[in-house]
Amino acid sequence: MEQLVAALRAEASRANERRLLVLTGERDATVTAADRALSEANISRDETTFLSHHNDLACERVAPKRAGSLLGTTRTAVVVDAHDAFRPNALGRSVGAVSGGGLVLLLTPPLDEWPDRRDTFDDGLAVPPFSRDEVTGNFRTRTVELLRTHPGVAIYDAATDTVEKDGLTDPLPARHRNAPAPPNVHAFPTEAYTRCLTDDQATALRAFERLTEPDTALVVEADRGRGKSSAAGLAAGSLAHAGEDVLVTARGYESAAEVFARAHELLDTLGSLETVNHPDNPSLLTTTTGGRVRFAKPADATDLPEAPDVVIVDEAAALPVRVLERFLDASRVAFTTTVHGYEGAGRGFSVRFRDRLDKSTHDVTDVHLDEPIRYAPGDPVEIWAFRTLLLDARPAVEPLVEHATPETVAYEAYTGDELGQNEHLLREVFGLLVFAHYRTEPDDLARLLDAPNLTLRVLTHEGHVACVALLAREGKLPKTLRAEMYDGGRVRGNMLPDVLTSQVRDEDAGITAGLRVMRIATHPAVRSRGLGSHLLKAIRTEFEADLDWLGVGYGATPDLIDFWHENGYHTVYLSTGRNDASGEHSAVMVCPLSAAGHDLHDRHVRWFVERTRDMLSDVLSELDPDVVRAAVRATEANIDLTLSDREWRLLAGAAFGPGISEVAPAAVRKLAMKHLTDPADVSLLTARQERLLVRKVLQATHWRTVTEEFGFHSPAHAMRELSATLRPLVSVYGSPAAQLERRRFE
Repeated sequence: MEQLVAALRAEASRANERRLLVLTGERDATVTAADRALSEANISRDETTFLSHHNDLACERVAPKRAGSLLGTTRTAVVVDAHDAFRPNALGRSVGAVSGGGLVLLLTPPLDEWPDRRDTFDDGLAVPPFSRDEVTGNFRTRTVELLRTHPGVAIYDAATDTVEKDGLTDPLPARHRNAPAPPNVHAFPTEAYTRCLTDDQATALRAFERLTEPDTALVVEADRGRGKSSAAGLAAGSLAHAGEDVLVTARGYESAAEVFARAHELLDTLGSLETVNHPDNPSLLTTTTGGRVRFAKPADATDLPEAPDVVIVDEAAALPVRVLERFLDASRVAFTTTVHGYEGAGRGFSVRFRDRLDKSTHDVTDVHLDEPIRYAPGDPVEIWAFRTLLLDARPAVEPLVEHATPETVAYEAYTGDELGQNEHLLREVFGLLVFAHYRTEPDDLARLLDAPNLTLRVLTHEGHVACVALLAREGKLPKTLRAEMYDGGRVRGNMLPDVLTSQVRDEDAGITAGLRVMRIATHPAVRSRGLGSHLLKAIRTEFEADLDWLGVGYGATPDLIDFWHENGYHTVYLSTGRNDASGEHSAVMVCPLSAAGHDLHDRHVRWFVERTRDMLSDVLSELDPDVVRAAVRATEANIDLTLSDREWRLLAGAAFGPGISEVAPAAVRKLAMKHLTDPADVSLLTARQERLLVRKVLQATHWRTVTEEFGFHSPAHAMRELSATLRPLVSVYGSPAAQLERRRFE
């Protein structure tokens, strides 16, 4: 092994590339081999990270679930222990931390046996009621094949002390990289430019200077490891040094830590860093010049708290488009995003969000960083990671599916085994899932291939994927697990039964069996042709004789609620808080199939309507009125409106006479819920009038706030409009007592 390690290290150093050394065998033997390899490669243990649950290698250790802490760091070697748990996310994040001339050491069981072994990551795929034995090994089978065939990957058998593959590629020497020179004219400090490591990074920093002008937007795209977050940090520090208030947001502070680290370093160098008031808070940097760099979660940042001068959205691909749109309310905003990343779908960001961005009033500048910071272009380990984790997967090219319609497509089912044996199909399926959903990541590839609770349904046009749905089997849980959920325990992979049991307190919700639509995606070239609805209809037809329900959970928007409602799904739950990443309240909807499914559906629809009427004036008081309208209408619940004659006279007096609705709050809420949920005639009120019902009657919003939101001249004007809104409702739904009172004022 000594000669192999020396040759790999020398070749990697000469080309400024990395090499991957796979050490196979039983765990103790591979750890010993890794220790030897590091010594033979003359790599300091201070420059090495061991990604493992164990602490038996003399260097820094990081738990696999904390692999994200390596993003933005630089290591000479990373040793990935794949014996206890082989986590795709951890692999991708750790590989990216290794610099040119360094080694990635992957410790695995014997390669021929590895696909059939099970580890703790597999335990997470075996969601109830499925067992660990039902998890397959397709992801590892594919990984082994790529390890054995890809350039730059060496394989050493620690049990037999033999080299299966040397991984040498005989590359050309790396070209010399000169430090980039600052531009002749620049607004940011020279010290910011001297910290740039590539010409691409300096170009990106120069583009950030556009944010000194109003109504500007910047989009910075790059693959992982190109220095875009560092450039954003240097820009944030430069702006704060000039006295600007810079708000940074990302999926989590960890994702934006590099931005703050670089801003901190620059401000410290410039001598304007002020740390007296917050030495222990890395997410807030203030300057002696009156500027600051601060962090907020997306759900809070979309409100532009304290009116920041500049907003920087780091790793924007990890956020949904509807959240990104709200940042366009800022005059100066930058979006940095990873094209082939571990946190989100860069391609989906660039295509789906750009339409909105181009229609905004901002002057938009685009920058793309190509040159890696830590290693040379064309690095074989990066290419291997892209292929193994499908970071570069794309949907089918548009000409192959552009003529797809519900009449031309075929409905097909694919197992993980079939996907694993068809690389072309796998790349189209996963590429479309990545494109359509902002949270698709490498772990999802392993789930797609190996999880026993997942099943895939696809619409193909002439053999190419036009629409895909990823479905998760849920429910049919034993009594012990149902009781555990009811008592507060979490049961993996059963989102819908879990919510209905733990939140709504229905211990029987896990008895029935269903399929939850985890993802549904239509190729961008053929959207709005009914393919998504066609696929959902085919799924319902296939499973209606075997299951109790179909379900879905997602960040609620009016359009999405309407889409699912049109396809036979009804609202049973809305979360009380907004999701930190999506910025939306989560909705759960159910499409009943069997008698048991209808029982589950009917009681939860009823309970949802009953509790929502009261929750809207409390925890849901700020929920978008259009989401409220769509969610309650989508229940299709039958509402029995029973009011006393006195209550009807009060309502009629408020609508037609001098009365006010505040004296009958319960009655007016019941009337509003009746119409919004179970209308006698959907044309009775305009959308604006229905929003007024939600904001004033159901959410109990103060009259002055209602006046401002709706553009009324005064609170008195708003009151008159509410009276006018109540008139057709009292006329249509009112009792004889209400009609008598109405005629008194006509």
